[in-house]
Amino acid sequence: MTSSDLWTAEAAERYDESSTAMFRPEVLDPTVDRLVGLACGGRVLELAVGTGRVAIPLAERGVDVSGIELSQPMVDRLHAKRPDLPVVVGDMAAATVPGEFSLVYLVFNTLGNLRTQAEQVACFRNAARHLGPGGRFLVEIGVPSLRRLPPGQTAVPFDVSDGHLGVDTYDLVGQQGTSHHWTREEDGRFRYGVHHYRYVWPEECDLMAQLAGLEPESRWSTWQGDPFTGDSESHVSVWRRP
Repeated sequence: MTSSDLWTAEAAERYDESSTAMFRPEVLDPTVDRLVGLACGGRVLELAVGTGRVAIPLAERGVDVSGIELSQPMVDRLHAKRPDLPVVVGDMAAATVPGEFSLVYLVFNTLGNLRTQAEQVACFRNAARHLGPGGRFLVEIGVPSLRRLPPGQTAVPFDVSDGHLGVDTYDLVGQQGTSHHWTREEDGRFRYGVHHYRYVWPEECDLMAQLAGLEPESRWSTWQGDPFTGDSESHVSVWRRP
């Protein structure tokens, strides 16, 4: 049994609308451009493919892309938009897709959906077993915002706007995080949603990659290739199978 939260039909129905900012060209285009370049014309596999925010534009660019996704309702939403995109329903730490890939990737913090270190290590190993020689594994994930925590406090706001309030709470011992979302509805009321995750440090990702037999290739703070520094709030990292 996976520790991941499972997206329900209701959550899948409103996922694209609630993630509108991630579909904006200035966000999505650099992501797709980078992945097309790293694929080098080969097959591509997205872990936690969701409703196809990234996979569908890749397919539209002529990339042979497949997916693995835990939530059947999310897959149904994807197939409503692109019926021919192959998706295996299952846990990204264990489910497999036939054949070899030149690129396997995880975007938008989805590695954290696996809420134990053992599952995250298994995910790296699962990615590695799908790669052909010289193939790459890419992860986009945030750097934990623990520096923002005042002494004795366990909550950090990450979005305060007219339509949404977002707050992360942390279990510093268990390396667990919970994102709390209060979203304003059309009638003025607020809908509460919650998402659980395990936060992971960049060096910890490197160790997981090493355990999977992968070698570090690059790390940026953005999809455009900006340098990763101590002040970066996220990273896009690439490891390669020898």
